[in-house]
Amino acid sequence: MTQTKTNSNLVAIITMCFIFAMISFVTNMGAPFGNIWGFKYDFAASWGNLMNFTAYLFMGIPSGMLLKKIGYKKTALAALVVGTIGLALQYLSSIYGEDIRVNEVNGTVVALNLYIYLLGALVCGFCVCMLNTVVNPMLNMLGGGGNKGNQLIQVGGTLNSLTATLTPLLAGVLVGTVTENTSMSDVSPLLFIGMGVFIVSFIIISQVTIPEPDFGDSGSLSESIKGALRFRHLILGVIAIFFYVGIEIGIPMHLNFYVTNFQGGFEGSAALGGTLAASYWFMMLIGRFSSTFISGKVSTKAQMTCVSTVAIILLLIAIFLPESVTSTLSGHAIPTKVFFIAACGLCTSIMWGGIFNLAVEGLGKYTEAASGIFMTMVIGGGLMPTLQSSIAKGVGYIGSYWLIVAMVAYILFFSVIGSKNVNKDIPVE
Repeated sequence: MTQTKTNSNLVAIITMCFIFAMISFVTNMGAPFGNIWGFKYDFAASWGNLMNFTAYLFMGIPSGMLLKKIGYKKTALAALVVGTIGLALQYLSSIYGEDIRVNEVNGTVVALNLYIYLLGALVCGFCVCMLNTVVNPMLNMLGGGGNKGNQLIQVGGTLNSLTATLTPLLAGVLVGTVTENTSMSDVSPLLFIGMGVFIVSFIIISQVTIPEPDFGDSGSLSESIKGALRFRHLILGVIAIFFYVGIEIGIPMHLNFYVTNFQGGFEGSAALGGTLAASYWFMMLIGRFSSTFISGKVSTKAQMTCVSTVAIILLLIAIFLPESVTSTLSGHAIPTKVFFIAACGLCTSIMWGGIFNLAVEGLGKYTEAASGIFMTMVIGGGLMPTLQSSIAKGVGYIGSYWLIVAMVAYILFFSVIGSKNVNKDIPVE
């Protein structure tokens, strides 16, 4: 009986890690696709990313409730169907609507295909929100919570970072240099890969057994949410996750924009920008892989405090290092500061799992509601990079990283002080 349960848990862990990988594959299409749309509509570079994360605002809490109503497996299957539709809509924008005028924005005629793409990005956002709601509490539960739970989340995060590395890299290779003739049709292979992965995943997950965790009865939707929000460390953690996703998306996105739009430009700039963005995700992969060995022994709080401090140092070096200090990459002289920005991936690598782990510790029957609340605030991945883009228009891409510094500083505060559970008197059984 014990052996059967162990095998079942192993299959569930592998399945959840596989889903974790798909989340970033779809999410990270936003930045390279933004380069394509941004060339034609300078105001729309971050719109797809914004739509993708806006979906979390509307789907976060409903996703948490879906776990209670239909279970983890059916929620994951529903998400895969939604994701396939979202990617299909984005592909449709490459073959339809380019000649259909819809309106004008800032004096620029906007065609229907942009709105089809944005609808697809929104639908994909619904998908990854649902998948995130399934994956995080499931891996935390399968790991037994605490440091072990965080360790398992980092294992899934390693695969997440692997696909996150591949997406901008593949997009950069497919696009090369962004020109007025570049369109979504150039990256359609990436969309077909995504749809294929979702379909295969649906088949696999429908055939495996996923244990349905029982965190206890937390009452109605309103009672669950109210109960979860009674915990101070959860509220502070929700704010931290809002900022974190803005950091995770904003760093490589604006690194990509900075290189792609570098003064004077150079041939293959989109590919080089995609490579550097991919290097950020590769650093995250290394960090998460390393954390799988560390997290079982070193506390989440200690890890979070360390990486937050180092991230601030790296960003300050990048901001103040003169642009005239250059290094050669692929035969091009580029500012050395970009490598310090990319290195931040080592630090952000454990933040998602670390924040989630610290914020839901001790919540018991309110864990599912807390997971839904968390997913709602992932909209920070759309709002904060958009704010950063607005700041960049005034002070430049590098100057916009002061926003990232401020957000990392808050995460440092949460790690050191805000993550303490001061509400242990609340019943959670």
